[in-house]
Order: sequence, then structure tokens, then C-alpha cells
Amino acid sequence: MRIRKLKNIKEFKAGDSTILKEILHPDRDYLFDGRYSLAHARLALGEISDKHKLKTSEVYYILQGKGEMTIDDESAIVEVGDTIEIPPKAIQSIKNIGYCELEFLCIVEPAWNKDDEEIL
Repeated sequence: MRIRKLKNIKEFKAGDSTILKEILHPDRDYLFDGRYSLAHARLALGEISDKHKLKTSEVYYILQGKGEMTIDDESAIVEVGDTIEIPPKAIQSIKNIGYCELEFLCIVEPAWNKDDEEIL
């Protein structure tokens, strides 16, 4: 059985300015043979992620807080329990508009690759 504890995963500032912990990725040093990657993201009060786009599809799942998600020219309020589907090549950003840190999961398929991301 493989269990990864979020508290034991090193965090870093991602290219889009969110604070990220990479939970699963097939190219890293732990055992995982999936095609997707899974990360835990955090965004401080009032902060907004940098606009960016991926060549691949991505899904956000909101764990805590409230945000304003923008995909291309469309914006919507997102909150705990919401799942956001982000199509390949869509320009995306998320703003924390709540009263606490915004936390969400990011699933990228195929797995996230630096060469597939463009920060705008």
C-alpha cells in the first residue's frame, strides 16, 4: 500500500505563483505509474494566480475557500466541492476572494510537464 502524507511533501512556488505540493507524478522519484499528475495548491487571501495555459487538460477541485475562476473570457465563483474542467490551451487564472486561504487539487492529464505550460 502506498500512502503519501501531504504534511511530508515539500512545497514550492509554481510558475503561476500558487504554492504547490506535488502529490503524484509519474516522472518523479517515488513509485507511481499513472498517466496523470496530482498536486495540492494554495493561494493566499486576495492573491491571484498568474494567467497561464497548458497544452494538456486540467481539473481543479476546491477543498477550502472561495475563488473567482477565469477560463479564457468566462469567469465564475467557485467554492468548496466545486470541480472545474479546464480545456487544453485555455488561458486560466484563479483569484482568492474568500476569507481564508484558497486550497484546491490540480489534476493534469497527461502528467504536468514544464514544456507544456506557458505563463502569460
